[in-house]
Amino acid sequence: MMTAIAVAAALLATSVPPPADPLTTEIGALDAKVFGAYNRCDLPTFSAYFDPKVAFYHDTGGATFERDTMVDGVRKYICGKVKRELIPATFRVYPIKDYGAIEEGEHRFCELATGRCDGIAKFVMVWRKQDGAWRITSVLSYGHRAATPAEQ
Repeated sequence: MMTAIAVAAALLATSVPPPADPLTTEIGALDAKVFGAYNRCDLPTFSAYFDPKVAFYHDTGGATFERDTMVDGVRKYICGKVKRELIPATFRVYPIKDYGAIEEGEHRFCELATGRCDGIAKFVMVWRKQDGAWRITSVLSYGHRAATPAEQ
């Protein structure tokens, strides 16, 4: 029979997430850099994280198959209007043998004019590591929806 202290210790031990593995830490840092540049409209820095032939699929915006077209969309529809915030609890990273990694999660979008974070979407990004450098080769942005009051 377990004592109350033993039960509490067992519950506490199972509720603390394990430390992130090195790949998750690395991709998390890259995500912060990519979207830091996105939020600042530092498009040269933002652009450098993407393969020139990136495949970008957006459920409401369609598909593009080159970096310059994607970055132009950010310039037109995002810069000065919206910022992106990762929802940390949804962030996951999976290795791709001899290639790189898959990053998935959810993020919210906040209007700069109002500060309201009304939109939520899911995303998947495929990262390729080549010659020591990471580049995003594919992006899925989907499941766009209004944020619930709790998510705002």
